[in-house]
Amino acid sequence: MLLLQGQVATITSVKIPFPDGNRHAFSIQHLAFSIQNEKPIATASVIKDAGDDPDITNGAEIVAEVRLLPLTHPSPSPRSGGFAEEKRGEGKGEGDQLSFILLKGGRGVGTVTKPGLAVQVGEPAINPVPRRMIREAVGEALDKYPLPDGQAIEVTISVPNGEELATRTLNARLGITGGISILGTSGIVRPLSAEAWTASITAAMDVAIAMGCEEVVLSAGRVSEKAHMKKYNLPDEAYVMMGDYVEFSLAAAKKHNFKKIHISAHWAKLLKIAMRIPQTHVRHGAIDLGQTTLFLNTLLPGLLDPTYEFNTAREIYDVINSKPGAQSSEVYFRVCTMAKEYAEGIAADIPVTAHLVSYEGEIIAESK
Repeated sequence: MLLLQGQVATITSVKIPFPDGNRHAFSIQHLAFSIQNEKPIATASVIKDAGDDPDITNGAEIVAEVRLLPLTHPSPSPRSGGFAEEKRGEGKGEGDQLSFILLKGGRGVGTVTKPGLAVQVGEPAINPVPRRMIREAVGEALDKYPLPDGQAIEVTISVPNGEELATRTLNARLGITGGISILGTSGIVRPLSAEAWTASITAAMDVAIAMGCEEVVLSAGRVSEKAHMKKYNLPDEAYVMMGDYVEFSLAAAKKHNFKKIHISAHWAKLLKIAMRIPQTHVRHGAIDLGQTTLFLNTLLPGLLDPTYEFNTAREIYDVINSKPGAQSSEVYFRVCTMAKEYAEGIAADIPVTAHLVSYEGEIIAESK
């Protein structure tokens, strides 16, 4: 509307359609209209609100710049940041307003450089659902304010601090360079949702397969991952941060048909896996230390005093570490073996090796 009317209107919020059929309002952060090289350009931005979700893009400014182009203007190539794969009339009949919308990635939006993701190599890292939402929202505006004859509309999405934000993500490993990804499947951030984690796990495995990796390493965290890298030095793409989503990650590895799975974790996480706890985050319940003592004493009778009330899994680890070397090594090996057996029950025919990482960041025990 701003672009086609040629003037700055007083707009403080906008409602846009979502994939579920509902509409949601967003406050406008900045709004501007200018003429560059005798061509009108309209710009609007919003501030992302991730709510309670631990999202590094929370508070980031998302900018949309819209300009008119001659209808004969060539579709932007992947290298220039355009979506070369967009189909005319996507989502509606051929020849409607969506046929004249071109989408681009601007500053702070990453570019895909490895195969296996939802968008092709060379394109901006904007997933299919956000692409569709952008096009449909713009299409609604064009229904009210039709394009001039012989004109198309170009929308460029930018994130001014996206390149800096990307350094705090795993984008580089996925082959996304120069900025962040514009993700989403529903358009709505679910507080502390599993969706973001599981989507990143699946995407990482997609890239690993596309890059020819036959083995995958599921790590509970960055320190555990680094410990495995230091000892085994598999390709970067083989490493997938599973976090606390153990069962999901193992099932996903099975679907991707990896030939071998590695699990790398600290004591508390690996102990939960050995005890067959499918989701290892503390918010799903702190580990029952009384049950843990009983469990470890079944692995190695007499290991721990069954009457002593431990405060943390780390305290149990420290007590075991104080035991004679052969005894501590044996119980660590047996915990790894139990974690392996549980994982292989989910991964079916895929062999699993479990690696226990010390709090100093070294692998100190492994299953066979």
